[in-house]
Amino acid sequence: MKKRALISVSDKTGVVEFAKALEQLDFEIVSTGGTAKALADAGIKVTGISEVTGFPECLDGRVKTLHPLVHAGILAMRSNPEHMRQVDALGVTLIDVVAINLYPFKATILKPDVTLEEAIENIDIGGPTMIRAAAKNWQDVAVVVDPADYGKVIEEMKAGGVTKQTKFVLAGKVFEHTAAYDALINNYLRKQRGEDPFPEQFTMTYEKVQQMRYGENPHQKAAFYQEVGNFDNTLAAAQQLHGKELSYNNINDANGALDVLKEFGYDKPCAVGVKHANPCGVGVGDTIYDAYMKAYNSDPVSIFGGIVALNREVDEKTAQELAKIFLEIIIAPSFTEQAFEILSKKKNIRLLKLKNPAGANSEDMLDMKKVAGGLLVQQLDTKLLDGELKVVTKRAPTEEEMQQLLFAWRIVKHVKSNGIALAKDFQTVGVGPGQTNRVTALDLAIKYGGENVKGSVMASDAFFPFSDCVEHAQAAGITAIIQPGGSIRDEDSIKACDEAGIAMVFTGMRHFKH
Repeated sequence: MKKRALISVSDKTGVVEFAKALEQLDFEIVSTGGTAKALADAGIKVTGISEVTGFPECLDGRVKTLHPLVHAGILAMRSNPEHMRQVDALGVTLIDVVAINLYPFKATILKPDVTLEEAIENIDIGGPTMIRAAAKNWQDVAVVVDPADYGKVIEEMKAGGVTKQTKFVLAGKVFEHTAAYDALINNYLRKQRGEDPFPEQFTMTYEKVQQMRYGENPHQKAAFYQEVGNFDNTLAAAQQLHGKELSYNNINDANGALDVLKEFGYDKPCAVGVKHANPCGVGVGDTIYDAYMKAYNSDPVSIFGGIVALNREVDEKTAQELAKIFLEIIIAPSFTEQAFEILSKKKNIRLLKLKNPAGANSEDMLDMKKVAGGLLVQQLDTKLLDGELKVVTKRAPTEEEMQQLLFAWRIVKHVKSNGIALAKDFQTVGVGPGQTNRVTALDLAIKYGGENVKGSVMASDAFFPFSDCVEHAQAAGITAIIQPGGSIRDEDSIKACDEAGIAMVFTGMRHFKH
């Protein structure tokens, strides 16, 4: 007995070959609109949907498949005698295969200058209804939403029929597909309405970029997903030019490097070195070579095996220096031919080309952190300062000190708390990350900086609860401090600075990073 397949796809990849194979297996092909035309043009006999329903497509194609003769054909349970009696009495022809993918809502909203009306017209109604119906009746209907599954379906049909296991897997794909589709629509419309980004029920759409060999540790499974959007300044948009695939830790650390680089934009050449998601060396110079050498000389020990992000093309001279040590990843807008030749000789290095590595993150981006049994969601920390800096000591910073303080403030924002950054001549001198008390973080930064600490400035991601940090700073020769302020004991730190001749400014804004 001839079986019936309903095919209506926006993504027409492989659909002609799929339909031809079904036709050879004695299937009647029912289709709609553009799909019907594409199949007919390929010489496939097609039954139009209106021939099935006895009702014309109407409302500019908004209503085509929303009809009992379609949905009863999909939803009828073959093992249920009453269902079979009813469809026979009603003249319903059963539908055994449903191959549908949905209107291209994602592609539509990613187009520049798309209008709300255009986006709404690309919200599919009939498609989700039919594939959900088919997935609900998965034991009787093979539903295909991914062109990659066409081959498997045909192969199993030729061997006697699509297996129950395969049908169940295909049904699962439907609900993944529609859940992601609806979440994408919801988030787009929420943004259009300018609503609170934290709704009562939080759903997001992410698409898999890479299945990883393992996660943070070899015994953990992992994958990398990208957010849907035009984000040419994020790691997901990078083109890998050389080296083995990125690991979980590579991606996490590389993202940290880009976050620091974004603080400096493209005003001057900047190089950022990161190790274990913490900046270990940052430099700004007249050339990208100068910037990298500053970043490298900040801490030659820690940068080994780390990640370097640059906001200028890598030239031959810079590449020669980069090649002198082992680096996991180098990210840059581009590489000259000579630079690529030098660096690609190193087997284990990954070279990533990213169009806009120092482009600022959007303020409506969200930062998410999974905790056991829940999810923490917040806006990204895209601000640097909130209002005017306040000089709180008798001595104000010199113009040069103020420039160095702001340089250090950009860096300490991305140091794990408790975090300290020391800087001089637009170069990190020492970084003290992730300590359980602030004075230990400072002591670490001083230890890393050695003799270079004298004459440097200090940035702290949060306020000083005691005057001990100022006392240690004085002993090390630090001349100026930038910190949020706000401690009930601020006066102790201010007094200690005045006694030491250290200038101190308050930002009124902290930058915890846990």
